[in-house]
Amino acid sequence: MRRLACTCMLATSLALSAGTALAQQQRSQQVPDPQDTPYAGTIALHVDASDTTQGIFRVQETIPVTTGPLTLLYPQWIPGDHSPTGPIDMLAGLKLSAGGKPLAWKRDKYNVYAFHLDVPAGVSSLDVQFQYLSPRRGGFEITDRMMDMAWSKVALYPAGHYTRGITFEPSLTLAPGWQLGTALETSVRKGDTVTFKPVTFNTLVDSPVYAGRHFKRVDLAPGSKVPVHLDIVADAPKYLEITPAQLEAHRALVSQAVKLFGSQHYDHYDFLFSLSDVLAGNGTEHHQSSENGLDADYFTAWSDNAPNRDLLAHEYTHSWNGKFRRPADLWTPNFNVPMGDSLLWVYEGQTQYWGFVLTARSGLWTAQQFRDALAMVAANYDRNRVGFGWRTLEDTTNDPTAALRAALPYRSWQMSEEYYSGGQMLWLAVDAKIRALTHNTRSLDDFARAFFGVDDGSFVTKTYAFDDVVAALNGVAKNDWAGFLHARVDTLDPPLARGLEATGWKLVYTDQPSAYEKQYDSRPESPRHIFNFAWSIGLTLTKSGEINDVRWDGPAFKAGVSTGATVVSVNGQAYSTDVLKDAITAAKGNQAPIKLLLKYQGGFRTVAVDYHGGLQYPHLQRIEGTPDYLGDIIAARR
Repeated sequence: MRRLACTCMLATSLALSAGTALAQQQRSQQVPDPQDTPYAGTIALHVDASDTTQGIFRVQETIPVTTGPLTLLYPQWIPGDHSPTGPIDMLAGLKLSAGGKPLAWKRDKYNVYAFHLDVPAGVSSLDVQFQYLSPRRGGFEITDRMMDMAWSKVALYPAGHYTRGITFEPSLTLAPGWQLGTALETSVRKGDTVTFKPVTFNTLVDSPVYAGRHFKRVDLAPGSKVPVHLDIVADAPKYLEITPAQLEAHRALVSQAVKLFGSQHYDHYDFLFSLSDVLAGNGTEHHQSSENGLDADYFTAWSDNAPNRDLLAHEYTHSWNGKFRRPADLWTPNFNVPMGDSLLWVYEGQTQYWGFVLTARSGLWTAQQFRDALAMVAANYDRNRVGFGWRTLEDTTNDPTAALRAALPYRSWQMSEEYYSGGQMLWLAVDAKIRALTHNTRSLDDFARAFFGVDDGSFVTKTYAFDDVVAALNGVAKNDWAGFLHARVDTLDPPLARGLEATGWKLVYTDQPSAYEKQYDSRPESPRHIFNFAWSIGLTLTKSGEINDVRWDGPAFKAGVSTGATVVSVNGQAYSTDVLKDAITAAKGNQAPIKLLLKYQGGFRTVAVDYHGGLQYPHLQRIEGTPDYLGDIIAARR
């Protein structure tokens, strides 16, 4: 009986396995795999983006076709997002027709980004219509004054081909009188409709459009054979005004980057720059352009907004690191093949490093602002990223897919995309190590030129793997770089903050914030703004007192404070940041707890936080008798 039972179970198991295999095979046959073959003909794509009130982008496509089955795809895996974030839920009103007659379509059973149809005999072109419905409650992509349009959101493309083999002729209708910036080249403009020169689909998706009523184009590389422009759209004309000193610093950003990498992998480059308190902030890299969105008063409140100024440098660096040189598992043949993010600590981590450095070298930051910004980063990895006790830096490269960049309840424990700033600290340690090994005759600059600066003028993506990074580092200075990187990338509790001391500086804490950190307090309306008590009581809060993070096992956490709660009062006084600061200061040196009245989930409760260490703010301090590598790192290159 048991033997028979085992036989039956085996037969059932084999049947189930065969059935599962067949089901998987049927699924895989639904959407053709991309092949490196050209798609016959040119796809005409027109987007009407003139509806600034309702935020509706109206799309029309004409696609050359042949008789038989056809699958159309909506882009899912978006370069720069590192995750399957294509907003398919915002596509509506899809209609297909040929010769004026409607054609039936069916969404794939397992892949919501794929649409199947059968092209009848005698049909040579397919007409496609749909709308992209942009967000209407925050995260605005279009306002009555400007827009940021990504082509990946307003196009369907045929499956079965690499995107570099599919040619589009795009055109765009803007709101009356608007001007635009893009890396695309204009073929003709008639009134408010612009037709661009034909490009492959991968280039189209890599070439977003910023447009607006108030527009200014600034030359950042005068006299250069390779043009670089800052294309600004703003909420009002006054926000377009740039002082000579500001212009000089932005031009220096371009020249310092070119000196660093020793190459340019574009024949022109456009910083697309929105200055708005309404349009969503943004920062996304592209090969010949970048999307950058900051507060409206970026130029006009210059002395108060140092914390925002590294954005342009970060996205510009990506033209070399991320677009030209790219991890092999992040290169995909189309936008619906999953990406692998395992080397984002190079792609984003080293870009974050160079973003800070180039901001200082160009004069967009002073040396002190650079050090103050770096101190805040280092402090997070000194006190506020306890999650490294269970996760590695490399494991956080899975966050774009796992968390889709959503807010997390306990970031200090869960952590979120630490490959950015944690990777930055790693590459600071690498730079210091190279300098120590070579008596400061070589540095990470040499790696950047050798690794990212190759093939000057080439637009062809050049992929790499871990061993390529190690080999390039050994080409600069011989060392056990594989071991050095593994100790920081895929080991628990990596020594990220401790690497700072190798540069000749150490992290210290005082009860006074730096001038740089004070600017977070002075600009509470900024989307980046937080009031940071993470290094003392263990909280970060908004202006209204809402808690957006609680340091895991910190004083507030141990008292039972939850992310999402709102602080109503502190020791019986109505909450304000100054009241909380005073309470933390008063608790130093005595045993009375800090009492917080919290509002959460419709109720109120009081918690007693047992903390007596006073206010704690990070700063960098020179280590006497050591080389000042940090000063050398941020010195402008001549």
